[in-house]
Amino acid sequence: MTTLSAKLTLYIPHATSLKDKRMVVRALVDKTKRKFNTAIAEVDTQDVHQTLTLGIAVVSGEHSHAANMLEEIIRYIESNPDAELTRVERL
Repeated sequence: MTTLSAKLTLYIPHATSLKDKRMVVRALVDKTKRKFNTAIAEVDTQDVHQTLTLGIAVVSGEHSHAANMLEEIIRYIESNPDAELTRVERL
């Protein structure tokens, strides 16, 4: 069994309040969970309007499958028009 994780930092340019940020967070987290059946949550910078930090964890029986899934999830989040991916930290 292999567990891989990553910490992603995103910039939300149009967020002028925490309410604006929460709308983006909720939509992005829900869509990612549904599409990939993965663990994802906001893990830091909760009080910063334009910065979003997400933690992602992938578990698989094979390392190559887990690595491919994690890369696919990162590409999916990167393609989101509401937030710009600025940093990826694989843990």
